[in-house]
Amino acid sequence: MMSEHLTVPPRAAAELCSPVVELRQYTLHQGQRDVLIDIFDSHLVESQEACGMKIIGQFRDLDRPDHFVWLRGFDDMAARKAALEAFYGGPVWAAHKDAANRTMIDSDDVLLLRPVGGGFDLSGKARGMAGLVQPGAMIVATMFHLRPAAEAEFLALFESDVVPLLARLGAPLLATFVTEHAENTFPRLPVRDDVNVFIAFSAFENAEAHGRHQAALAAEPSWVEGVLPRLHGHLAQPIERLRLMPTSRSLL
Repeated sequence: MMSEHLTVPPRAAAELCSPVVELRQYTLHQGQRDVLIDIFDSHLVESQEACGMKIIGQFRDLDRPDHFVWLRGFDDMAARKAALEAFYGGPVWAAHKDAANRTMIDSDDVLLLRPVGGGFDLSGKARGMAGLVQPGAMIVATMFHLRPAAEAEFLALFESDVVPLLARLGAPLLATFVTEHAENTFPRLPVRDDVNVFIAFSAFENAEAHGRHQAALAAEPSWVEGVLPRLHGHLAQPIERLRLMPTSRSLL
């Protein structure tokens, strides 16, 4: 029987974050990323969480200097609607929205996701102070755009062949997600309805460590000659990777 969920180590439910997650990618005006990060980390973290959402992580995209990427989570779709209504109708956003929006060209590249097997484990994580430089640790989001009706077979292949290989090569997964196809009940903030994705998140000590991992994969015959072609058979477009450097206040 095909597996519908990836196998993850047992963890307490309280440690696993957010059954509904937004992956938000913003295109910014040139030179404005640090301006937005300062606004976000100083004013828009605790204020959102006070309205019932979880700010999981916020990042500089290492390959696109004018992109800001962040993740926020919700308990379910009803909780998402209530939290967004509270925050975007509240005083903190009213005070900072003009300054934040001036940094942005586009903020509509948003994927609505649900975890496969378990979300992010944020137990024991603590936020740093705004403005501090965080050297090192890098998050990689590998995005697979699935063909229609390919999800079940892709998940089974990923669990049986990819997860053990990544673990053997020193890149165990943090969490995996697929598109949440529920109706967007807060249309003031669009989400993309033109995609069906599977996203795998991993962490690396730094960009050099990720480069070594990619080189090891490229030299692994079982990956190049076996697993990768089978994965491609389920994909609608090439694999994407986001190389993300957390800001000082990112939990992830």
